[in-house]
Amino acid sequence: MARFLVLDHCTVCTLLPFDEIIGLMEETFSALGEGRAAQPLRSVSTIPGQKAVIALMPGYVGSQPPALGVKALTVFPGNTGRGLDTHQGAVLLFSPDTGELRAVINAGAVTARRTAAVSALATRYLAREGELTLVVIGAGRQGRAHLQALGEVRPLREALVVDREPEKARALAEDVDASLAFPVRAVESLREALAAADIVVTTTSSHEPILRREWVRAGTHICAVGASRPPEQELDAETVAEASLFADRRESLVHEAADYQEALRRGLIPGPAHIRAELADLVLGRHPGRRSVEEVTVFRSMGLAIEDVAAAGYAFHRAVEQGEGCWVEV
Repeated sequence: MARFLVLDHCTVCTLLPFDEIIGLMEETFSALGEGRAAQPLRSVSTIPGQKAVIALMPGYVGSQPPALGVKALTVFPGNTGRGLDTHQGAVLLFSPDTGELRAVINAGAVTARRTAAVSALATRYLAREGELTLVVIGAGRQGRAHLQALGEVRPLREALVVDREPEKARALAEDVDASLAFPVRAVESLREALAAADIVVTTTSSHEPILRREWVRAGTHICAVGASRPPEQELDAETVAEASLFADRRESLVHEAADYQEALRRGLIPGPAHIRAELADLVLGRHPGRRSVEEVTVFRSMGLAIEDVAAAGYAFHRAVEQGEGCWVEV
């Protein structure tokens, strides 16, 4: 009789501490850069009669141990009014040897942890050195995760949280402030926050640019992690054109990032050649990353299936070792 392990949201979070998963993501991008990973573009379909989509993200990572799986994800924007997360789904983990189902893992927790860990990894290579100020735009699950993760790679003097609903920013700041090694406070004015920013993280689903080039000061590093499907767009075309642009994967950025596509449509960039490097190039030392303290760098994170699969595999093996989760026989 076959059986698989089920891991819920809270269990996944405890199994994927940021100090460990950042290193895991580094190994994952090393595997991608060395040809030891399979990373096709995601398949996204609109649900008839709904302003919603369903996406399938398969991947394989030839790490130690190897991981094989697929994330099945739905995005229902209307869930915000229902008190539910807009992203729902699961990561299905399979045996890389036999293809048998090994685990069904909460996708929300995996996505939040791996996304913030990848942003932290990119920040390690692209942000300036020294004690820095972090600005997080968006007070949802991703905003919270990034507040927890970025302090692992840079000493932060403080973090500022901005949200279109100021009460959400205040609630998040108050909730995490005591648990972090740096102060966190809410700021209502985005431009005021950006005037102090050294690192900016955008975690929204905005359909219009929320970050404009004239608001970004010299030397800022930007992790753009929201707005991962057209027509969503967080960065204006000028920011994309004038910054040093880095990708988790060129193919994903070119085909799926509306901010990149808008800059290309307006003739502000020449095409894929504008992308300086992929994250794997930074990890493997193929590109130096930031070249000067005045440079504005952008890491455009589209989110890759190999990140989900590697994180899910790590959570699975830790759960088995620690006796966590619920086994289901079928």
